[in-house]
Amino acid sequence: MSINPQMAERIKLESARWLTLKSEIQKVIVGQDLNIERILIGLLCNGHVLLEGVPGLAKTTLVKTMSRALGLAFSRIQFTPDLLPSDLIGTLIYNQKTGDFITKKGPVFTNILLADEINRSPAKVQSALLEAMQEHQVTIGDQTYKIDPPFLVLATQNPIDQEGTYHLPEAQVDRFMFKLFLTYPTPQEEKIILSRQNEMTEINTIFSTQEIIDAQDCVNNVYVDERITDYIISIVNATRNPAEYDIDAVNMITFGASPRATIALQKAAKALAFLKKRHFVIPEDVKALVHDVLRHRIIMSYEAEAENITSDIIIDKIVTTLQSP
Repeated sequence: MSINPQMAERIKLESARWLTLKSEIQKVIVGQDLNIERILIGLLCNGHVLLEGVPGLAKTTLVKTMSRALGLAFSRIQFTPDLLPSDLIGTLIYNQKTGDFITKKGPVFTNILLADEINRSPAKVQSALLEAMQEHQVTIGDQTYKIDPPFLVLATQNPIDQEGTYHLPEAQVDRFMFKLFLTYPTPQEEKIILSRQNEMTEINTIFSTQEIIDAQDCVNNVYVDERITDYIISIVNATRNPAEYDIDAVNMITFGASPRATIALQKAAKALAFLKKRHFVIPEDVKALVHDVLRHRIIMSYEAEAENITSDIIIDKIVTTLQSP
């Protein structure tokens, strides 16, 4: 299979506009260039993103700025221990005048949903988000309601405060395309942040909803050679059977990545190629994304935790050992 010249030219033109979008976001957000790119990839792939970072790193500002530049609806939910599923997805309200139940939709019916500190709510609330994330729909009572595309969930976790939190179940973590780490700004970046404190920055809307959907279609048409596909499959399979690939990870991995990881890695590589103005995927696209796609999908053993061996270290071994096409 190969891509036709018209589609290649369309991808080149469309991707140039997405670079303009990135510049628009950077009017407000200082640094975090890699994370901005990954969130855009998540949007282009209909994927979801889990952000981990200490408070005060402009997670909410980043998502708000992005939604304004994209012209999309935005909702923010602060997850707390007393949050109920109905606070998230909506509920049925009884109308005394008519004797009927009226559906009141929750904040999940949006385009970009910021689930702030998602691990502060119990499992029943976290599971209420699963259907929306995977199926892009919500069931309230006996009715199922579709969530209009595009739909992107950005969930945050605080890595330093674990008291009063609820560990995300593996089934939910697996539904996030990426797990990203937000880091502190450099001294130079922090100086720019301080200089912008009193500025009123106007964010221009770059895209319409239909243009975003058209860009997603472009990403689907990015060409992936069979050798790249085999390389992706080998990487994911190595997390399940490291001994077959001569990777030193004995007793370190309890469970490897699921086929959902294989799909996510190929989709993300296509989106990255698109953002780089290419109509085809190269091995470097896969290598650039492999940590973000796999780090939260590999379940490490107690032995690995005792020796401070993380999933990122295992992924490094896999990428170093496997020969790229």
